[in-house]
Amino acid sequence: MGDPDELQVHLQLVERDVPLENCSARLHCHCLTVDGNGKVKPERLAEFMRNAIVDYAIPKSRLDAARQRDAKYNSGSAVTALYNEAIGTFTDLQNTGEGGEMLLYLLAERFLKVPLVLCKMHLKTDSHMHYHGADGVYASVNDNGLLKLFWGESKVYADPTAAIRDCLTSLAPFLVEADHEDAGRERDLVLLSDKTDLNDPDLTAAFRKYFDRTSPLSNRVEYCGIALIAFDAEVYPKDSKAVAEEILSATKEEMKKWTKNVKNRIGVEKLESFDIQFFCVPLPSAEGFRQSFLKALGIKK
Repeated sequence: MGDPDELQVHLQLVERDVPLENCSARLHCHCLTVDGNGKVKPERLAEFMRNAIVDYAIPKSRLDAARQRDAKYNSGSAVTALYNEAIGTFTDLQNTGEGGEMLLYLLAERFLKVPLVLCKMHLKTDSHMHYHGADGVYASVNDNGLLKLFWGESKVYADPTAAIRDCLTSLAPFLVEADHEDAGRERDLVLLSDKTDLNDPDLTAAFRKYFDRTSPLSNRVEYCGIALIAFDAEVYPKDSKAVAEEILSATKEEMKKWTKNVKNRIGVEKLESFDIQFFCVPLPSAEGFRQSFLKALGIKK
């Protein structure tokens, strides 16, 4: 999953597990960290995200095989080849949301400790196209053997209200639709039964039984959500030295509005009973973050 402490170099935790009245959802908020010069550095966040793309975009068994080959021949070429392959799966579209998807992955795995089990990047056949489905699927098994399947959805918008609306509207069908062959989640469920790669044959086989309609385990799956919005926020000073405590204080004050909007939208989408882990990441500029990510990947000069 990577070093969770590295996440704290770039993202400062503001609040975690904030309850929403009459909802099963929990809200978490991170803002950008401030360095010793009083600067926030979204470019460094983008570079950190880029450095994790092999873990994100390459199946675990292929990455492990490349590491073993490099160890055998005292080389780094196999993993380097996978890095370049991973870069090639990202789109160069200027309005891409893949930076948000990558940030969602890092927060899910390193902050929540919920591993990714289906990555859309493995399934893309054209880097200029977006995969139509969830922004990744994550999973954990509770002490009672219930598989909690978290459908991922992220939005990187200038306006937080629009981001909350569109994020939860996109997530809702994966959670609320009845199970049947025409359900929006069905394609991803088929892929989970066929493409899941946990880099352990026995563990993978056990996991896939949850998606075998002839197995009693198929009734032991709970649909949940992991959602992320990243958006413009005026909590960062534009022309003066940033002070971490002041940014945290301002963000906590703004969180009251974001929390209210999330709760209201959850009600509109009838998602009150679902376990949704909702991340808010205020940025100096959502568009600047998107362009920084493309630049870090070498896609935009």
